[in-house]
Amino acid sequence: MELTARSGYNRDAMDPKEIQGMIEQGLPGAMVEVRDTTGGGDHFEALVVSPSFEGKGLVERHQQVYTALGEAMRVRVHALALKTLTPEQYQSRR
Repeated sequence: MELTARSGYNRDAMDPKEIQGMIEQGLPGAMVEVRDTTGGGDHFEALVVSPSFEGKGLVERHQQVYTALGEAMRVRVHALALKTLTPEQYQSRR
């Protein structure tokens, strides 16, 4: 990540809506909420609810999200805390 000397602004910063859109595109039908946890555009937490998670373990679910984020996960996102649920699991939490 590159910072400008004057402002400390991260040029590679991501907006939570950008991450949300990438996950929604990669997991059609998913409900996604993303929050920037530090305000710096590189630490996030996401809630992803998808029927594609049915019958999958936690690692497989997270891999699906990482695949949807592609190169951004390797280059622009420093930290991403994930909560991945099926629609049934999400409903039972409410």
